[in-house]
Amino acid sequence: MDFKGFDRSDRQTAGGGTRSVKVMIAGGFGTGKTTLVRSVSDIKPLTTEETLTQASVDVDDLIGVADKLQTTVSLDFGKIGINDELVLYLFGTPGQERFWFLWNGLFKGALGAVVLVDTRRLASSFRAIEEMERQNVPFVIALNVFPDSTNHPVEEIRDALDIPEHTPVVTCDARDRNSSRDVLIALIRHLKARSDVALEPR
Repeated sequence: MDFKGFDRSDRQTAGGGTRSVKVMIAGGFGTGKTTLVRSVSDIKPLTTEETLTQASVDVDDLIGVADKLQTTVSLDFGKIGINDELVLYLFGTPGQERFWFLWNGLFKGALGAVVLVDTRRLASSFRAIEEMERQNVPFVIALNVFPDSTNHPVEEIRDALDIPEHTPVVTCDARDRNSSRDVLIALIRHLKARSDVALEPR
């Protein structure tokens, strides 16, 4: 397979065959970033979750996620092999505004990103989308299906988020490994389309 164009973050292992690519998992507070990394990672993921306390009530926007008990305060990290030649290193971003200052460092060297969106709270992911555009990082939108989500047409969500036609918008269940893996494959295909790199999942 030809990996031309994957020069921002790929590294060849000592074995001479495997490339690694850094991928960001971004989105607003409570959109399912940690859940996706946990569900899809081939290794036990590193998480930096802390318990939400009463002190955060006046700081974090808990509208729509009032039952959330923990939150990521630094990053999540996982790894998944897409095929015999490509490994994705997954870096999940913290969602609360008070931790956004960490994003610049996390995005360094990222080849692409998944922006998770909770369709019940579209505004919670505006900042993540703006950051992708500011950092010039190619991304896909993943609409995470929650039990009480309303089933809006994808194009309606695209219009509401002001997402251009060339950016893929897919649905997923972040709790499900296969569904989460499909999102990552959608991102790889998007990157392939942008850079004409031949990457096909197993």
